[in-house]
Amino acid sequence: MAQILPIRFQEHLQLQNVGINAANIGFSTLTMESDKFICVREKVGDTAQVVIIDMNDTANPIRRPISADSAIMNPTSKVIALKAAKTLQIFNIEMKSKMKAHTMTEDVTFWKWINVNTVALATDVAVYHWSMEGDSQPLKMFDRHSSLTGCQIINYRVDANQKWLLLIGISAQQNRVVGAMQLYSVERKVSQPIEGHAAAFAQFKMPGNAQQSTLFCFGVRGAQGGKLHLIEVGQPPQGNQPFQKKAVDVFFPPEAQNDFPVAMQVSSKHDVIYLITKYGYVHLYDLETGTCIYMNRISGDTIFVTAPYEATAGIIGVNRKGQVLSVTVEEETIIQYITNTLQNPDLALRIASRNNLPGAEDLFVRKFNNLFQSGQYSEAAKVAAGAPKGILRTPQTIQRFQQCPAQTGQTSPLLQYFGILLDQGQLNKYESLELCRPVLQQGRKQLLEKWLKEDKLECSEELGDLVKNADPTLALSVYLRANVPNKVIQCFAETGQFQKIVLYAKKVGFTPDYIFLLRNIMRINPDQGTQFAQMLVQDEEPLADINQIVDVFMETNMIQQCTAFLLDALKNNRPGEAALQTRLLEMNLMHAPQVADAILGNQMFTHYDRAHIAQLCEKAGLLQRALEHYTDLYDIKRAVVHTHLLNPEWLVNYFGSLSVEDSLECLKAMLTANIRQNLQVCVQIATKYHEQLSTTALVEIFESFKSFEGLFYFLGSIVNFSQDSDVHFKYIQAACKTGQIKEVERICRESSCYDPERVKNFLKEAKLTDQLPLIIVCDRFDFVHDLVLYLYRNNLQKYIEIYVQKVNPSRLAVVIGGLLDVDCSEDVIKQLIMVVKGQFSTDELVAEVEKRNRLKLLLPWLETRIHDGETEPATHNALAKIYIDSNNNPERFLRENQFYDSKVVGKYCEKRDPHLACVAYERGQCDYELISVCNENSLFKSEARYLVRRRDVELWAHVLRDENEYKRQLIDQVVQTALSETQDPEDISVTVKAFMTADLPNELIELLEKIVLDSSVFSDHRNLQNLLILTAIKADRSRVMEYINRLDNYDAPDIANIAIGSELYEEAFAIFKKFEVNTSAIQVLIEHVNNLDRAYEFAERCNDPAVWSQLARAQLTASLVKEAIDSYIKADDPSQYMEVTEVASRNENWEDLVKYLQMARKKARETFIETELIYAYCKTNRLADLEEFISGPNHANITQVADRCFDNQMYEAAKLLYNNVSNFARLAITLVHLGEYQGAVDGARKANSTRTWKEVCFACVNNEEFRLAQMCGLHIVVHADELEELINYYQDRGYFEELISLLEAALGLERAHMGMFTELAILYSKYKPEKMREHLELFWSRVNIPKVLRAAEQAHLWSELVFLYDKYEEYDNAIITMMIHPSEAWRENHFKDVITKVANIELYYKAMQFYIDFKPLLLNDLLLVLTPRLDHTRAVNFFLKSGHIALVKPYLRAVQSHNNKAINEALNNMLIDEEDYQGLRASIDAFDNFDNIALAQKMEKHELIEFRRIAAYLYKGNNRWKQSVDLCKKDRLFKDAMQYASESRMIDIAEELIAWFLDEKNFECFAACLFQCYDLLRPDVILELSWRHNIMDFAMPYMIQVMREYTTKVDKLEQSEAVRSEEESTQRQRLLYLVSHS
Repeated sequence: MAQILPIRFQEHLQLQNVGINAANIGFSTLTMESDKFICVREKVGDTAQVVIIDMNDTANPIRRPISADSAIMNPTSKVIALKAAKTLQIFNIEMKSKMKAHTMTEDVTFWKWINVNTVALATDVAVYHWSMEGDSQPLKMFDRHSSLTGCQIINYRVDANQKWLLLIGISAQQNRVVGAMQLYSVERKVSQPIEGHAAAFAQFKMPGNAQQSTLFCFGVRGAQGGKLHLIEVGQPPQGNQPFQKKAVDVFFPPEAQNDFPVAMQVSSKHDVIYLITKYGYVHLYDLETGTCIYMNRISGDTIFVTAPYEATAGIIGVNRKGQVLSVTVEEETIIQYITNTLQNPDLALRIASRNNLPGAEDLFVRKFNNLFQSGQYSEAAKVAAGAPKGILRTPQTIQRFQQCPAQTGQTSPLLQYFGILLDQGQLNKYESLELCRPVLQQGRKQLLEKWLKEDKLECSEELGDLVKNADPTLALSVYLRANVPNKVIQCFAETGQFQKIVLYAKKVGFTPDYIFLLRNIMRINPDQGTQFAQMLVQDEEPLADINQIVDVFMETNMIQQCTAFLLDALKNNRPGEAALQTRLLEMNLMHAPQVADAILGNQMFTHYDRAHIAQLCEKAGLLQRALEHYTDLYDIKRAVVHTHLLNPEWLVNYFGSLSVEDSLECLKAMLTANIRQNLQVCVQIATKYHEQLSTTALVEIFESFKSFEGLFYFLGSIVNFSQDSDVHFKYIQAACKTGQIKEVERICRESSCYDPERVKNFLKEAKLTDQLPLIIVCDRFDFVHDLVLYLYRNNLQKYIEIYVQKVNPSRLAVVIGGLLDVDCSEDVIKQLIMVVKGQFSTDELVAEVEKRNRLKLLLPWLETRIHDGETEPATHNALAKIYIDSNNNPERFLRENQFYDSKVVGKYCEKRDPHLACVAYERGQCDYELISVCNENSLFKSEARYLVRRRDVELWAHVLRDENEYKRQLIDQVVQTALSETQDPEDISVTVKAFMTADLPNELIELLEKIVLDSSVFSDHRNLQNLLILTAIKADRSRVMEYINRLDNYDAPDIANIAIGSELYEEAFAIFKKFEVNTSAIQVLIEHVNNLDRAYEFAERCNDPAVWSQLARAQLTASLVKEAIDSYIKADDPSQYMEVTEVASRNENWEDLVKYLQMARKKARETFIETELIYAYCKTNRLADLEEFISGPNHANITQVADRCFDNQMYEAAKLLYNNVSNFARLAITLVHLGEYQGAVDGARKANSTRTWKEVCFACVNNEEFRLAQMCGLHIVVHADELEELINYYQDRGYFEELISLLEAALGLERAHMGMFTELAILYSKYKPEKMREHLELFWSRVNIPKVLRAAEQAHLWSELVFLYDKYEEYDNAIITMMIHPSEAWRENHFKDVITKVANIELYYKAMQFYIDFKPLLLNDLLLVLTPRLDHTRAVNFFLKSGHIALVKPYLRAVQSHNNKAINEALNNMLIDEEDYQGLRASIDAFDNFDNIALAQKMEKHELIEFRRIAAYLYKGNNRWKQSVDLCKKDRLFKDAMQYASESRMIDIAEELIAWFLDEKNFECFAACLFQCYDLLRPDVILELSWRHNIMDFAMPYMIQVMREYTTKVDKLEQSEAVRSEEESTQRQRLLYLVSHS
């Protein structure tokens, strides 16, 4: 039978199978915050990515190219938190959006999701909580305790209320892993350091407590052993009993001496603690008692990350091989395991009761019976109530309590039982019934109500029936809870809660007879019946047939209620409800037409019989509704003519639903029936639908009835919106016919759509009494000339005056033109002009008159207007034209008059008198017109004078452009006449600027010479002199020097600079020299003439410090350093000390530089000057001056100078300077270069700088000063970062011994670190392998084992390599190394010790092969060590295959106790080969797990009889009796044959053996077999055989025994028959006695 286990172990996934590299499966790269996701950081090539494995879809991992230091998934959703350096970000993967980001000021060493909204962050100094809600920042929770300093943080836990926080870390101390925890109380704000490796918080409700307790569970592996502690943290909740803290031992197997807890999870469902250790062991503890339930190894590799497994309330984790494993409590077997295996029934009862688990039924029943029999009814009741799966809560238990007698003064056992059940939870069906019966009998209904509210009773139909007699409402509550629909609806009906029936029936899916219920309700309460009926049809599918519901209403003649019901029921207007819609309208048209009208008005229904309803509507007087439903034109025309019975507005809208033809027919019918009554409505209809019906058709209808009034009103309503010219014309016609002259006038004035020609002709023919409409039309459309002719010829001159005076005075000019055309009298025209006071255009009037050569006609009117002060240009233009034509002193008028238009009048004069045109143009500044006239008529002198006076730059540009063919003539007149006449400087300035702008340099020179050189008022003008010189520079350089010398009043610096820009350097020098601007003069010589000799001569002549300074700068630039310094000294100018210093340094002019800096120091005590002076002293080797200078007060940067001296190898000077500033670090290096090594070491000691120590050390090494180098090296090697460089320096130069000596000396230093021990080990491996083993044995715990492993492997130090593998717990590699290099690495005891610790079992079989090849005689010792984990079947097959099975016989003997088939068969075969039949028989008898038949068949043919005998024995053992007996017969093993035949209990085999003995004449055996198989043989057969073979003597003993047995049986039968006869006789006598006395 398989062993019962209390856990279920499952492998969910192998990460390597989904593409995860094994190198990326570790604590630093893989995270699992919950059982939902696994997150792995990996690098593929140069691309970093994050792999997210959804545990519900492991075949499709999500890969994202994300580069981060850490990544953790949210416990429930696809939200990932990323950390890169100090930057934290949270992303929603599904929405592809960033949720939050923050940059920390400290490095985050560990982080973890503590719930779905919060991330915990642990830094080196504090712990923070960062919420995803809003824009919150990380909130500091507490500072880290000093006990966690240097620890690697591996976990962080919080309790359910986040009032207790726990930080967990581990560190290596004294060859073991020590756990350190910090427990922090949020409420009290205090921390407590605790030693522990793994911990968790749990919420646990103790028996008898009302609230849960917060428990703190932690495991620790200390020096004294392992412990699990269970403690309640904080104050117990009010009313709770405190949890007694517990500390239990945690067992660690002997082979796991270095094991320790790494993870802990608590199952809230089972109240079990899962504890995982580093070596892959799982421990299960009961949370309440701390009892260890189970322990076993589930993984050969470390499970480095775990999480709660919510699916089964277990634990899930990942080991280093990538296996995702889970462990869960096996609910079906754990109780059985605790009971049978742990022999702890109390714990089994406790866990089964607490977690409602099966397996302890017998225990509970036994305990219940014991308590019940002993009279402890209260305790028995508690057991029955707490039994899992309700196994004791049965009617039989209730019956037993009912039968118990109640003791006086105490509660009956039954009530005690019910009380305990009520306290614990809900009663079942039978318990509820039995409890409620006595309660109802006592009338304590309130108790039932209380229990129902508290959900203490299991409601059933029987309980409802029981309660109904006492309280129907309470019974309804019971029925509702018990889900008995028919009884619930019955109660609703009986209690009048009809509205709840439908709701309840829908809710539970029950369908009662609603029509029957409705009829009953109608009889009782019609209002509630109506409501109930409405509820039946509220859904899409009615709960009952609506026709039947209507019939119920009509049975009681409830028309109004039926109408309300149908309106609600038919509100969805379905096609299938057409008959009901018709029925609803029909009943209301017959009994309540107003209601029917309202229903039709709401347009609720569309599927009823419209024709039938239309006729009913007409009969009921609802013509409007009838028309809405009629479709036949005959019916419509019959009803529509009665407009007095219809709403006009509705009727108008109704026509919108008719076709065009039907609408026109109806309009004709209406006008035919009663035109006076229906005209207004017809006009409204025509107005609204004229676009659809067409205006033409409507006009034809009105015209056919000669209704101009209707036509007027119709067209009047649309004319303002119509663009149809015919509509407008017809409207004008209709208005005229109806005498609406004002409307004719309005439409003629406002409309733009009519045909003006047609309207004009109509109005002429109409002969209206008022000609105003005609005037308006002609005025608007420019028919004024025709109008004047019409009015003049029809003697309507008064309308002409009305027109020009009142209608449109602006048309006076046209009217005058028309009157002139009809030869009207001039007096009339003059009078008309004088009379018109309105605004009209004088220009137009003048044009009209001028066009007819009658301009003088206007002279009196014009003079009158001017006399009245009129300033209108047109008036003055006309008068000017008259004066010019009559030659009435026009020039005077043109010069003096300010109101005429110069352009108009000038244009008028151009052909008549160009001079007058010039006058007019000049007066109006008509520039281009004046220029044009002057050019055409060669008036250049006038043009020149005008241009000079005008001062217009743009105008000058226009006349001076190259395209002007008259430019030369104009320039001549400007130079000769215009400029000589003017005295205004502005005229001169503008003219000169114009010439400059036009780029006429030669002409400009000519102009300026005329002004400046010739005696004039402008000869000394500065600007003109400047301009003359500048123009000469630009146009004629040969004249520049002449002008410079002749002129004195110009801007010398500016002109000189311009000359320099034009490369006239001599001219510029002459200007500066003339005006004694010496600095500028020498600058020209230096920069432009490039003659330093002339510059030096000029400087000596001037002897100006500024000049010397400029010369010095030039000399410095030309690298004439000595000359430049002399010049600077003459100038006494230290300002350029930086530049001088730079150039002098570059050119090595140090002596001259000293002189310059000494001068400069007197003027300015600048740091730079003094610094450079010191350096100059150093360069000139004036060390005495240097020492004197630095010993005195100064501002020099001595350190900088010292560094420069050092860099330039001026070590003596550098030594003085470094010593002066006490820079011992640099001083030491300087002394190194001077060869003063002892002094350098002293200096390095004073500097105490790693860099200095390195440089001095390296220098000493280079010069083979190894003692001093070692002194320096001891100060370097304590710095791990510098160690590698120091080692490489020694090694590169081949100083291995000295390096080893240095490191050996350093091991005793207080600050010795791992790197030193590691590097020394590596050096030993390379150069002194004999010392490496000793070093490792002393210091293996302080070396970097992986690094030393590589070194040992490269140096082929296999023994040391095995030692390191063992210490590093890489047992697999240790074994492999020993097997590959046995001569150096293999040690028997060590090998056997390590082989038991390997994780890869395959190495066992490689080790066996190794021993076969290398140490075959020790093979059995190895196998005995490997036995606990060895697969014996595979091992046996291995040895069989290799042919060395005989070697391992001791091993086979030792492990045969396992009764393994392969072992048994191999050992049996070996015993056969050895012919050890006794050993084989003992093996067969002791161990039966082998192929019996195959072995028997093999030995059946063995040459030794004992083995054939064993074969027979095997056949017998497998019930092959015949084969067994036959084999014994064959080998003449008569005793065995007889024995096996007897044991077979088979008659045929026994008789066959008897027959065989007879055939063999072996009568003695025949006789012996008769007694051996006595009970199997038939006497008659034996007698026959004996008689036939004449051996009655041999058979006689058998026959005698048979006869004796048979006679004994006969005697017994006779005795029993006699007794039976006697009893029958006695019985007959009794019957006779009874009969005789009856």
